[in-house]
Amino acid sequence: MRTSPSPRPLTLDTASGLPIYRQIVDWVKLNVAGGALPPGAQLSTVRQLAVDLGVNSNTVARAYLELERMGVVHTLRGKGTFIADGELPEDDALRAAKLRDLVTECLSKAAEFGFGPAELAAELADRLPSERPAKEER
Repeated sequence: MRTSPSPRPLTLDTASGLPIYRQIVDWVKLNVAGGALPPGAQLSTVRQLAVDLGVNSNTVARAYLELERMGVVHTLRGKGTFIADGELPEDDALRAAKLRDLVTECLSKAAEFGFGPAELAAELADRLPSERPAKEER
């Protein structure tokens, strides 16, 4: 029997410039795409998530409304908010969230080995190709 991975903890970055509601949306989408929040999984109530995160409940409500508009979740009045069935289309916001997650993990690992952000940035810059190959014309 295969089990779903556990959802990554939701940590908010108030210094990122990304609105809190958007960080919540990205977190849910990232965990749905990764299988940690399977179809039918119930999300925390708006009030409970707001308390857990220390944010205004209107912020969480806005995130849930956005997720519902995108078709990621559906809300049953009096029952809760659930992950919708079906495939999640990968959009630019989800791709950006995945990249942020990857960079955060990379920074964390580098710090474990005693490397700072500048050293990591220099190493990444060294590994990037100096020129992108031109697209082949058809």
